[in-house]
Amino acid sequence: MTVRIVTDSSCDIPQELADELGIEIVPLSIRFGDKEFVDRVELSTEDFWTKVAQSPVLPETAAPSAGAFEERFRALAADGADGIVCICLTSRLSATMQAALLGAKALEGVCEIRVIDSMSASMGVGLHCITAVELAKQGQDVDQIARVIEDQVTRTHLFATLDTLDHLRKGGRISGMKALMGGALSVKPILTIADGQMVEAGKVRTRSKSLKYLADKLKEANEPTSVYVFHAQAPDIEEFLDMVGEIVPRDKIAIGIIGPVIGSHGGPGTIGLGWVDKA
Repeated sequence: MTVRIVTDSSCDIPQELADELGIEIVPLSIRFGDKEFVDRVELSTEDFWTKVAQSPVLPETAAPSAGAFEERFRALAADGADGIVCICLTSRLSATMQAALLGAKALEGVCEIRVIDSMSASMGVGLHCITAVELAKQGQDVDQIARVIEDQVTRTHLFATLDTLDHLRKGGRISGMKALMGGALSVKPILTIADGQMVEAGKVRTRSKSLKYLADKLKEANEPTSVYVFHAQAPDIEEFLDMVGEIVPRDKIAIGIIGPVIGSHGGPGTIGLGWVDKA
């Protein structure tokens, strides 16, 4: 059985790696005011961060259409896929998964498709996709892959510290007053994704303390595997990697760059840390 893996561009998997693994990525759209760009097609990660630095308005995101998923699913089926596993950005933060479900429904009777809610974002999504590819290469079918990924979802943890609250305010995630007060007090919020929703895990007064908070969370983890660090043009990323490297061997840490979808909400300077607890 040939099973292909599909995801959306919130996954932050580098395009080169996605191409190597055969992961299909359906892009979200990024808006800067009245100008809209298709992620990865019309806007690279590098270009996105350049625009963030230069634009007078903050970016916003829009989910793909159901038709975009249907088109990708049909192309894979025509290319010989017997089954498809589609892993999406948490449904509690985006309409992306709903679009994927509608796209999959259009192929009922044509190709077996399972749409999975990652309950996560960024490399939290990407990690599940990479695991799914490995399972597909082992010959596991759609249901077998889905069971493993759904279990992995429950053991996946993601934390991030932001350097600015402006992007969260623009996206409606926090109030303008809270953003203003946080900036005035130099508060560095620690966010996590719990039950698929972004929530505050803590807050500290300095950047160094926020990085230590993340590292301490990894120390508390249950034999963590698949440790990954992702960031958005963070000047202190090497300092953080040194901290994490004292907990997990540096060569066991995957490193990624936050792309336009997650970057639109986190902003420059964001540093994230994720891992999977032992089963």
